[in-house]
Amino acid sequence: MRSQLPLILTFVAGVIPVIALFSPHPVMVRIASRADRWLVIMYAFAILLGVVSVVQSNTKKIARRDRGWPYAIVLLAGLTVMGGFGILANFGIFGGITTVAGRPTPFQWCYSNVFLPLQATMFSLLAFYMASASFRAFRARNLAAGLLMISAIIVMFGRIPVGEAVPFVPMITEWIMDNPNAAAQRGIIIGAALGAASMSLRVILGIERSHLGLGKGE
Repeated sequence: MRSQLPLILTFVAGVIPVIALFSPHPVMVRIASRADRWLVIMYAFAILLGVVSVVQSNTKKIARRDRGWPYAIVLLAGLTVMGGFGILANFGIFGGITTVAGRPTPFQWCYSNVFLPLQATMFSLLAFYMASASFRAFRARNLAAGLLMISAIIVMFGRIPVGEAVPFVPMITEWIMDNPNAAAQRGIIIGAALGAASMSLRVILGIERSHLGLGKGE
């Protein structure tokens, strides 16, 4: 029963939206709407469980002085400060989430002056990895790599002011983005959608049980 009940609940929760989508009967629509509201409640408990898990894992890392434990202190401090300001702002303390009389609240100030710069720094670091990957990909060892390199150079050149001033370059850039690039993106999206549908069927039918902490034979 320990393994069967979660599988039954997963099957029911996965089948109801599918039936409501292909057979929009009023009863099924109401059931699907009620299931969506229950799902929001489950999300709230999942967030709480995630916070508890983060706190437990990082406090253990700090207690054992594992590698990177000072970063765990920073993480817990940020979680406490931002979470505390957010909870207090939700009750109207400090004036809410955004601004009061044109001045940012503590939550908004931390978001604008701490979170956003850190986020920008993290994404800026990805530029170095993208440059390294581009250098490896643009080695014209065969025809496909050569075409990739030429099209990438044209697109990058056509996206800067100097390239936009050259005749026909912006037009070629837009053609590359709207035709070969769009076709490749559609193929990737179709493949990802088929993979997501396949995984959803595996979960609904009980074939994939890793999300429940169960093996295939349990």
